[in-house]
Parts: sequence; structure tokens; C-alpha cells
Amino acid sequence: MPENNDDELLERAILGDSEAFGSLYEKYVTRIFNYVYYRTGNSHDAEDLTERVFIRALKHIGRYKNRGLPFSTWLYRIAHNLVANWHRDNSRRLEVPLDETTVWIHHADIPEHELLRSEERDRLFEVVRCLPEDRQQLIILKFVERLSNAEIGVIMSRTEGAIKSLYHRTLLSIREEMDSGLSS
Repeated sequence: MPENNDDELLERAILGDSEAFGSLYEKYVTRIFNYVYYRTGNSHDAEDLTERVFIRALKHIGRYKNRGLPFSTWLYRIAHNLVANWHRDNSRRLEVPLDETTVWIHHADIPEHELLRSEERDRLFEVVRCLPEDRQQLIILKFVERLSNAEIGVIMSRTEGAIKSLYHRTLLSIREEMDSGLSS
């Protein structure tokens, strides 16, 4: 169902139609879960926070205002706030999630070009994980969720111009870090 069909579902959900809200939930739950998972790195917390996103959305759907952006932008904004609170609440204790596992690959079974591509991808993920939180979020929203700069701006409470600038600086810092890794 294309996002532009959300208008009818939204109107019905705002009027209290739980079936319409259920349809919106089904349409967006996977995207919101993926976003939260990328931000938390833990499937259990991502499930809990995703549930809280939709509970909050259901509770406040009557106050939703269409500002010309997709409904998903509002959901991502709720998710952003909940994840920010989660990070703040968990910042005092260091936790390594149990569901993060290391995959061991027997390199003799992989062609050299595949091994190099895999090593480059691993290095890129390592570089992105070391970025400040707002830059990690930008990368997730831009490349994983494929949102526009305007949508990202709403989610991150910044202007579209500020998002473009942050995006440019982030790509430069990733490139610089990747290049420095090649010379090491």
C-alpha cells in the first residue's frame, strides 16, 4: 500500500477506528523496529521501544497534524524521542547485548574479491558505529530508511539545510576515516 493511501487510514484512525490504526501499524511496524534496532543494537530493547512508539502514536493520534510529510515521519519522530531517552537512561551502565554475535568465516572458502568487500563493509560499519549519535542516526535514516532530508529534519528537529550540512560533514568524516584505515 503506497504511503499516499495513508490519508484515508489516518482520517479513520483519528476518528477512533482501531482497524484503520491497525492497518497503519502493520504497514510501519517493521520499518520502525528496524530503525530502533539500528539505534539500540539490541532486539529485546528494540521490540519494547517499538511497542512504546505505537502505544504513544495510538494515544496521541487524535492530535496528529498533517504537515505535508508522510505519516511515517511522525512515527520516526516518536521513535527518535524514545530512543534518545533510552540512551540517556542507559548511559550510566555499559551493556553488551546477548543477541550480538560474531560470525566466524573460514576465509579459504571465500573468493578474494568477496573477502575484500566483506572487510571493507566491516570497516565501514565500524567507522559508522564510532560516529556521534546524531550522525549515526542520519546515516540510518538516509541509507537504511531512505528518507528525504526534509523528513530527516523533522525527525531530528533540524532544518533541511542543517541536515544537508550534517550529511556532508558526516560523509567527509567517514571518507577521511576510511582512507586513514587504508594507510594503517
